[in-house]
Amino acid sequence: MKKIALIAASLAILATPVLAEDAKTTGNAPAEAKFSTVPKDEMFSSKLKGLNVYNQKDESVGEITDLAIKNHQVDALILSVGGFLGVGERYVAVSPASVNVRYDSKNDKWLASMNTSKEALKEAPEFKYPK
Repeated sequence: MKKIALIAASLAILATPVLAEDAKTTGNAPAEAKFSTVPKDEMFSSKLKGLNVYNQKDESVGEITDLAIKNHQVDALILSVGGFLGVGERYVAVSPASVNVRYDSKNDKWLASMNTSKEALKEAPEFKYPK
């Protein structure tokens, strides 16, 4: 019986308002969590990364390696272009609007295409990750 009383007293001390006040949210974040629902056909960054980008001639012109996010929106897709097996490759940042990403339900895979050539991407300004 003494153990039950001791446990009850310990729980009462832990639940006091003094300790609860220490757990306030700081900064500009709202105190309550915001949740979303995600539809089944939603695009995920994990599906984009590593996706080959093809041009209108069905030639592979690059691979999506990263996303640049600014103001809570995708600002650019970072493509790896040129090179072979990682040798001689370089990165370019392209507008997300210039890449058409779609789901091919018949073949159960994501596809990315862009109206450009390998040469144009090789001549594009190189993107370098900030240090």
